[in-house]
Amino acid sequence: MQEHFDAVVVGGSFAGLSAAMQLARARRRVQVIDAGLPRNRFSAHSHGFFGLDGVSPDEIVATVTEQLLKYPSVTVVKGEAVKASGELGRFQVELADGSRRQASRLILATGIRDKLPAVPGIAERWGVSVLHCPYCHGYEVAGQRLGVLATLALSVHQAQLIPDWGPTTWFTQGIVEPNAHEAALLDARGVSIERTPVAEVLGEAPGIDAVRLVDARVVPIDALFVAPQSEMVSDLAVQLGCAIDDGPLGPVIRVGDWKETSVPGVFAAGDASNVMTNATFASAAGVAAGIGAHRSLIFGA
Repeated sequence: MQEHFDAVVVGGSFAGLSAAMQLARARRRVQVIDAGLPRNRFSAHSHGFFGLDGVSPDEIVATVTEQLLKYPSVTVVKGEAVKASGELGRFQVELADGSRRQASRLILATGIRDKLPAVPGIAERWGVSVLHCPYCHGYEVAGQRLGVLATLALSVHQAQLIPDWGPTTWFTQGIVEPNAHEAALLDARGVSIERTPVAEVLGEAPGIDAVRLVDARVVPIDALFVAPQSEMVSDLAVQLGCAIDDGPLGPVIRVGDWKETSVPGVFAAGDASNVMTNATFASAAGVAAGIGAHRSLIFGA
């Protein structure tokens, strides 16, 4: 006979654990299913997270998991949830090992995967010297020679932002050309614009010495900011029929104020449903999803 939970949370990082904590404190029977591959696993430290600045993501998750398991109604299992089906009050989740769980509510904190540009040298430096978020990593590279690699039109906004952390070169990659207003702001911010595409990142990884352009010129930089497009790690939301919107960087699960999706009883939190993504936003969304799921258990859809 399958185990039945008040809620099953798929994803055991910042969003999923935050959601589970709210339900645990409401004395609801909860299980967290975690594959152990969070988006932030490439970063050694988490910055800007309230009270935990500079602590590694792994340490934060381990501490919260330990705290969560002190609540007797919670279990955490390692595994990949591969199938989800059902309806309000009667959802079913199947893991890769074939085991199944039933739940009255589901919370999807399944995360996203970054699609890095196909430039040699980027992948092995991701999260160390090739970075996505200046608020997460900018302080650590402040004052150094910084680059911004365009991946889409919104890159112009990142290029305008980065000079607060250091002298900036914007590599347009032939993807975007600034309009007159954007060009004026870039000039006022002291941004150098390089229109010849980057062919390769140079230096002993995970550090950077420079980038080589397709015309063989070498531009010295110490860190490179990239806004990669993203894709969902899991298709559970699609299996369940949740509405998906086109976000600026990739697909985003549509949610309401309490993080309920278009499918009653299914909630989503974290990077898979947030347009703005960082540790604090993920945790806050998890809190909202946990409370939303609890309220749903009491008041219905």
